[in-house]
Amino acid sequence: MKKLHLIAPLLFLFTFSARTTHAQYYFYDNNYYDNPMVFELGGSIGIMNCLTDLGGKKGIGKKFIKDLNFGNTQLAGSVYLSAIYKNAVALRLEGTFGQVQAYDSILRKVKTSTYGRYERNLSFRSNITEFMAVAEFHPLYIFKKYDENDQLPRFSPYAVAGVGFFSFNPQAKLQNRWVDLQPLSTEGQGFAEYPNRKQYSLHQISIPVGVGVKYELSPMINLRAECVYRILSTDYLDDVSTTYIDPTVYSNYFTGTKLTNALLLNDRQYELDPTHITSDGDQRGNSKNNDAYFTFNLKVGLIFGRERIRRH
Repeated sequence: MKKLHLIAPLLFLFTFSARTTHAQYYFYDNNYYDNPMVFELGGSIGIMNCLTDLGGKKGIGKKFIKDLNFGNTQLAGSVYLSAIYKNAVALRLEGTFGQVQAYDSILRKVKTSTYGRYERNLSFRSNITEFMAVAEFHPLYIFKKYDENDQLPRFSPYAVAGVGFFSFNPQAKLQNRWVDLQPLSTEGQGFAEYPNRKQYSLHQISIPVGVGVKYELSPMINLRAECVYRILSTDYLDDVSTTYIDPTVYSNYFTGTKLTNALLLNDRQYELDPTHITSDGDQRGNSKNNDAYFTFNLKVGLIFGRERIRRH
């Protein structure tokens, strides 16, 4: 239902705009008339990465891209539909698909400076499926009016902002098997012994913000380069946020394989140091900063709504 709440208003806008702007053509170039409202249907290929508690660089961990591991970059792609008003503003629906990952073992070469983050030895991967509704703002068209005698700029930088709905599912590899982490309550989520730790949802809201540049290759084709950062309200994209729990409580809730997986995956320091003893309350993550992910995409879009000039 949340997806419908995001998509329905824009679908209405697309339909309404198509009806109200029909046949309101004006001069575009020697070959085409333009329409105040045109539509762009396209797709993209690009990369996806994340900023979480895991991995990072030397030291205690830094904010934003100072702690980014570019080696964790994964492929991503998207499909989108936009309604563009006079090249100045646009509303876009977009579906994005990709994967994020991070692991503490990447800190091996600087482990003496990481204050236990390397020894923590945690890792994750997660597929990302996202649907977002964003607005585009093109300042070259917003702050300057063009008439039919002007040469329209082929390049147009722009900013984007909106709202998204995404799903994720953090997993860790154990004995050559990928195991879902959220059902294991690795930090005691949902346990009576830790009443302040609620189970996190695998479907959440994001706030996408970013910048891009559009190049009009022809009246029918747009090319774009775009970077979009997602502000999240969760710190559990990587299943890591607060402190370790008392592992003996797992037997109160789990049995069999699930119990074994929880015991082996909530604390993996034993893999590097079998003598290590973790205490209830030892730091596992940093709950002060929520996780985030971002994409950089190259887009190709087809323009609909321009009318070819008929010559006699």
